[in-house]
Amino acid sequence: MNKNSKKTAEHYINRELSWLEFNDRVLRQGLSADLPLLERLKFFAIVGSNLDEAFMIRVAGLMQRREADIRRRDPSGMTAAEQLTAFAKRARRLVDEQTAGIREVLAGLREHGLSVVERGEWTVGQKRALENHFLKEIAPVLTPLAMDSLDPKPLLPGLQLQVVALLGNGKKEKQPDRIVVVPVPGSFARFIPVDSDSGVALVRVEEVIAAYLGLLFPGWRVRATAVFRVTRDADVAITDDDVDDLLESVAEAILDRRRRAAVRLEISAAPDPRLRKWLVEWLELAADEVYEIDGMLDASSLWRIADWPGFDTLKTPDWPPQPPQGMIDQEDLFQLIREEDRLLVHPYESFEPVMRLLDKAADDPHVLSIKQTLYRTSGDSPIIRALERAAGNGKEVTVLVELKARFDEARNVNWAKRLEDAGCHVIYGIAGFKTHAKALLIIRREPHGIRRYVHLSTGNYNDRTARLYSDVGLLTADRDLATDVANFFNLLTGYSDIVGWAKLAVAPTGLRRRVVDLIRREMKVSTPESPGLIMAKMNSLEDPEMCSALYEASEAGVRIMLNIRGICCLRPGVKKLSSNIEVTSIVDRYLEHARIFYFGNAGHEEVYLSSADWMRRNLNKRLELLFPVSQPKLRRRLITMLETYFADNVKAYRLLSDGTYERVKRRGSAVRAQEVLYHEAVEAAKAAGQTQLQFQPLSRPKE
Repeated sequence: MNKNSKKTAEHYINRELSWLEFNDRVLRQGLSADLPLLERLKFFAIVGSNLDEAFMIRVAGLMQRREADIRRRDPSGMTAAEQLTAFAKRARRLVDEQTAGIREVLAGLREHGLSVVERGEWTVGQKRALENHFLKEIAPVLTPLAMDSLDPKPLLPGLQLQVVALLGNGKKEKQPDRIVVVPVPGSFARFIPVDSDSGVALVRVEEVIAAYLGLLFPGWRVRATAVFRVTRDADVAITDDDVDDLLESVAEAILDRRRRAAVRLEISAAPDPRLRKWLVEWLELAADEVYEIDGMLDASSLWRIADWPGFDTLKTPDWPPQPPQGMIDQEDLFQLIREEDRLLVHPYESFEPVMRLLDKAADDPHVLSIKQTLYRTSGDSPIIRALERAAGNGKEVTVLVELKARFDEARNVNWAKRLEDAGCHVIYGIAGFKTHAKALLIIRREPHGIRRYVHLSTGNYNDRTARLYSDVGLLTADRDLATDVANFFNLLTGYSDIVGWAKLAVAPTGLRRRVVDLIRREMKVSTPESPGLIMAKMNSLEDPEMCSALYEASEAGVRIMLNIRGICCLRPGVKKLSSNIEVTSIVDRYLEHARIFYFGNAGHEEVYLSSADWMRRNLNKRLELLFPVSQPKLRRRLITMLETYFADNVKAYRLLSDGTYERVKRRGSAVRAQEVLYHEAVEAAKAAGQTQLQFQPLSRPKE
């Protein structure tokens, strides 16, 4: 690396290490004694599932590059091999802290009558009951695999729990020891309740299998057992050059993930050396790719304990979603949207109006057409049902279902087929790009002609995650914006050329340029007497060009306030580079997911919402939308929200220039942004005379 490249590299934090720092912040929530015990388990579970995905995608991709001997360095100056070494070192510390934290919380739960009973603690009565349960309910479903005699070796799926055993011959004639693997069926409940004098007692199913495995092998003696889990490379590229075969390509990619190379082995602590050696050799892994866990494998299953009924005092009180400001449940939604733009701030405000709008549109005889993008949606989606019904009612329904939404491919394939069967026009994504934009367009015939109604959002059309993710949506009948959205759908469904947009900016063609122009405009209008101001809230900032533009603005005197939940590759607070940039991150009960961008513009304030983070993949390889919030009242509300996020001194962290984070020091009164936003939603609902949503079910219109 030459001198200039090294200097440039010092300007950027490594993407993978920044991602681990985000998970460290999530872990801090789990380790916090200020939270109820069952709430803490949720954060440990999130860290577990996040790490699973990171190894399947990010680590797997780096391993592919290392094996291909690709020595190109990332913007932070690290090769793939260097990133893998640094990642493993930091991840191991994270896992050790997570494991210790889980033990601490489980010990605390025992004092409240909820315990996970370890194998060495089982009473005589519990052993008898568990053995009986094993013989009747578990053993008939198990499929032991004699790994040393099966050829070819059976393929063990990624992330499935497995019990491995070393069997010795109990007969007089000597036979070599055998290795047997017993997959734990995913249909089994992870925790088995057992009788106890001290409340609810749970036993892990894999421990029961390990304890009574010998009953499956008469004449053999179980010398040693261990529980393990394999993580496989899931970084499968889906080739969509031939759109006609995209469904088949997606199905093949899903199957291919099961056959990919192992990238991580998790195994119970201190296993028999012979079992460990065999697994490592069989999976062809290096020593630093093996993680011994002194506790429970697959921490994501802790959700099942966290949701265990009857322990409400150990959970965080619910914050039920409130009616959106200015929206009365019994009023005509189309009339409300015609009157003025409406802002929906989830999960503080309910997602119900979006679903009700679709429900109404499906049955409204004046609605002619519905167009929508679907990236991710829920398992039993009311969105899908409404679209099916609309098509059944004779409306033109066009849905772009993004088949390449990672880990949701199978579900989206099923939705696409269902919608097609219902008579919808289904677009299976766009060749070469993922469609990540969140857009809904309803075309309605009214007394004064055709009118379009639009919903744009920072989050997915998923009624379940709308209770967990912090997002912002806009309902509008603005003619310019509606025309832009109609043109956007024409772009998705046909071969139409890129048009000039009145209000939208669309990636990958113009969104990047639009944001850079807004940053540079802020530089031009900034003066020493009246410095420019940029406030931005997003999930991730990784794109080098966007970082570079912010660095330039900082050195031009613009104050830049960034609230970034996850990855941030920009280094703040560096002299002659980013001295005017501050970066904070909030980790709380809801996943911060909204993308909100503010530009002071010399007093002519502008606020934008977007589906896109400032990442290369979003700006270059995805169809994304950036749209303005023009109505002054709504714009002021979003600015106040941003100010609330930056005032947080309870759940906020500050990014330091070395890439680490520290808790924001509390000065004065405590400000917890999510709590403030929720109480504002409650007060607004009270002022409107409502305490909860009471939506009237819609019936089919009369003939």
